[in-house]
Amino acid sequence: MPEIVWILIECVIKAVAIFTMVLLIFGALNVYLERKVSAWIQNRIGPNRVGYRGLLQPFADVLKLFLKEDIVPGAASLTFHRIAPVITLGVAISVYAVIPVAGSFYIGTRQIHLGMAPDINVALIFILAMTSVGVYGLTLGGWSSNSKYSLIGALRSSAQMISYELSMGLAVVALIMVTNTFSLNQIVLKQVNWHWNILYQPLGFIIFLIASFAETNRTPFDLPEAEPELVGGYNTEYSGMKFGMFYLGEYANMGTSAAIMTLLFFGGWNLPFPQSWLGLQDNSILLAILQFVTFIVKTELVVLFFIWIRWTVPRFRYDQLMKLGWQVLLPLALINVVLTGIAILLMKN
Repeated sequence: MPEIVWILIECVIKAVAIFTMVLLIFGALNVYLERKVSAWIQNRIGPNRVGYRGLLQPFADVLKLFLKEDIVPGAASLTFHRIAPVITLGVAISVYAVIPVAGSFYIGTRQIHLGMAPDINVALIFILAMTSVGVYGLTLGGWSSNSKYSLIGALRSSAQMISYELSMGLAVVALIMVTNTFSLNQIVLKQVNWHWNILYQPLGFIIFLIASFAETNRTPFDLPEAEPELVGGYNTEYSGMKFGMFYLGEYANMGTSAAIMTLLFFGGWNLPFPQSWLGLQDNSILLAILQFVTFIVKTELVVLFFIWIRWTVPRFRYDQLMKLGWQVLLPLALINVVLTGIAILLMKN
């Protein structure tokens, strides 16, 4: 069989696997965890009717959204109103193409990487670029609805995401100065034996974490939605599966942020113990499976922290949000870059 056919087959299988992972793990599972953790924090029961202990509740919600009527405002811009949720979800899923979820393994003489393109040397630039494009979905959704609540939510979203992208980018710059690579795969390989980057970039991690909350519109940074003020913000005029795509996009973005933090600061798919303890060979299928499980567990622990913060910390005022981004995080990110550069020069001398 020609090589191009094998490449196409591999790409199709990986695309289906990534889409399934996003829907099941970063969609259904995280929605279920959100409800259960919030119920535990608020001394409630949470989902417990549909399926065993309510495990099928997220799937019942998706079915409900599919069956709901798609109501579109009469004065809305139909084309952009339809495209906006597609952009939000599409951008959220496309980022996973460059995320390495495990090491490679061999089938015969063919090397298989777990991920669509996990070893490209500009993975970080691609992720930052795609997350910047994601703001268009929220902005178009709010503007095309022709509603004042939606428009204000869209404007808030644009200002918020642009403001915190600067601090997030500078936090990544400091990390790149330490690792000397843009490849996520190489960044993970440099963190073996518990040499996690969070030990070398603690301030960069804190800045990246706070900026991730703002980028994903999670509480206490959910000003673009802000139900008491804006009814629902940019998605006020959406119903049915269009609203579901916005909803899924938010959870996919939260999973993306957690996955990137795992790769950059927590060792990625590196095992917490030497692989020799289990007698596993390099580039074996069993080792790749164990690395994938390790990556998912680390990522879900970060997601649980996202959920915990949402149900613990109250929402900021908008002036507080902007002050934190421009007057606190941005100067700290610049200072972190300078201090990192000085430390690298001192270590070389």
